[in-house]
Amino acid sequence: MSGHSKWSTIKHKKGALDAKRGRIFTRLIREITIAARSGGGDPSGNARLRSAIATAKEANMPADNITRAIKKGTGDMEGVQLEEVTYEGYGPGGVAVIVETVTDNKNRTVPEIRHIFAKHGGNMAAANSVAWMFEKKGYFVVHSSAMPEDQLLDLVLEAGAEDMSQDGENFEIFTAPDSFEAVKEALKGKGVAISASEVAMTPKNTVRTEGQAARRVLNLIEALEEHDDVQHVWANFDIDESELQAS
Repeated sequence: MSGHSKWSTIKHKKGALDAKRGRIFTRLIREITIAARSGGGDPSGNARLRSAIATAKEANMPADNITRAIKKGTGDMEGVQLEEVTYEGYGPGGVAVIVETVTDNKNRTVPEIRHIFAKHGGNMAAANSVAWMFEKKGYFVVHSSAMPEDQLLDLVLEAGAEDMSQDGENFEIFTAPDSFEAVKEALKGKGVAISASEVAMTPKNTVRTEGQAARRVLNLIEALEEHDDVQHVWANFDIDESELQAS
């Protein structure tokens, strides 16, 4: 179970905090606002905004919330000044961790993130200390019962996917970031249920983590994701699903 691919599955099984509707909405609103600020308020010409809006609609976010978030991003509505800041560090066992935040006060966020790392046996690191171990990829999880493997492979490759592999009961599909939406629409068009999807920082190599170290890593990732300013956490751990029973 690799960090880039299955943390969303772990969260689902553990009943994690992102299942809380308010937390989901807060993060989606921030993403829409940042996307609109960086690329404009017209989703037809802003792929990041288009993807954020689609995700918000899937989460049943009211249209008014989406509209307000866009207007705050474009400056058409007053709001707090948000800033994207990425932190890097190491967790127990040398696991590399990337933490993407959106904050209105990074002087507050930095020490709080550092404290979480230290509390859970990790440490913050300088910029680009671990980023080189990851690459940005579109990523999907589809249950193996959704479609025969050869048919699913043909479908996603035709839509622009780069690779597909099986991990236990799931197929993992990887795409270039700019093919993410096309692959998503292809899956939806054939009625294929998507268990998880995101544009993720995927590790080039993983670190096998077991026992107490595995539990400490999971606790660190979960604690980071609880922080109000954190949007995403990426890590390169490889943890067996059996470790979840003890975590």
